[in-house]
Amino acid sequence: MGAARSYDRAAEQIRHGAQHQRVTMGRGWLAVVTDDLDEARLELEGATPTTLLGGSSRISLWAWGWLARARFLGGDWDGALAAADRGRALGERTGILLTMPLIEWTAAQVHSLRGDTAAADRAARRSEAGGAAYEIMRVPAVLARAHIAESAADYERVVRVLAPLDRSGSDGCLREPGWWPWADVYANALVLTGRLEEADTVLHRHEALAARRGHRSTLARLGAARGRWHGAHGDVDAATEAFETAVRAIDGMALRYDLARIHLAYGQTLRRAGKRRDADTSLLIAREHFDALGATVHVHRCDRELRAGGVGAGRDERAPVDLTPQETAVEALVARGMSTRDVAAELHVSPKTVQYHLTRIYAKFGVRSRTELIARRNDDRLARPDPAHGPL
Repeated sequence: MGAARSYDRAAEQIRHGAQHQRVTMGRGWLAVVTDDLDEARLELEGATPTTLLGGSSRISLWAWGWLARARFLGGDWDGALAAADRGRALGERTGILLTMPLIEWTAAQVHSLRGDTAAADRAARRSEAGGAAYEIMRVPAVLARAHIAESAADYERVVRVLAPLDRSGSDGCLREPGWWPWADVYANALVLTGRLEEADTVLHRHEALAARRGHRSTLARLGAARGRWHGAHGDVDAATEAFETAVRAIDGMALRYDLARIHLAYGQTLRRAGKRRDADTSLLIAREHFDALGATVHVHRCDRELRAGGVGAGRDERAPVDLTPQETAVEALVARGMSTRDVAAELHVSPKTVQYHLTRIYAKFGVRSRTELIARRNDDRLARPDPAHGPL
């Protein structure tokens, strides 16, 4: 990537001072938008101090804002709030408010997903008050309000809030995948409010560019909205393919909230299509990830969906479980007592991929741990008749 090479050259030429800090911050920002969250955190944490080698408070504020975002995307929501607090304190101390919308965007989203509507609203109001003279900072301020509305399932408001971005987003950074993640939120809300033709137009425009860029997280997010779109048209097969493609696109990445959000949409779509058992699997996966993040709003939403679908009702505990080939391999190795790291080494995949497959396996078997999985497997083996003795 040309931008990454340019930053690398600049870092070699500029070794200290505010310009070096600027380059470090820029490399961190680029890592955020290209989904390299480990690199993003490393670079941005190095760009936040202002006391070393002549650093700049202004650059530190940008670094705190993007560090909050990187931590949010990577699932460290407490760390994201801590970064937002540090950035807010620095902005108030220095009187430099141009980055407040960026900083408060993440705070508003975390608070809204954790059910603290008052804190979310305070963050959104601070976001709207800061950075007014800096045009691009209107985008995170809008996103803060959109995420609050989405958390409340107020999709009409999501559409109203994000529509101006669609009207002004025919080109430039508003369309560039990974820069500002609004298009999938907007398309999702359009589908859920019955504006299917508008949703299709938005999706086509952004899917094409994301495919050309090969931007995996954007393809995954848009794929979930596309799955909802197919579901709204009653095409369950196309919806399933869209959701499964979205899950594959994000597989192995640290985007736990996005993965949970995809599975929630997947489960809701399947439940409405009458595919209760498959819906349960996706909803349970979503619930586990939301619960780990403390996203109580969506945990409750998953619980409502599961109750509405009659989770577990009438399910035969001895009914066969349909695993994919990858899940079958993981389940067999786990049943032998192998650790996640050992299974990953055996199958030549990452530990995160193994954990993802395990989460799906647990949901399909209706268990919550390795111990329960192994016990269920042993029970199934004992329940099968011995072929040598014929049926019992």
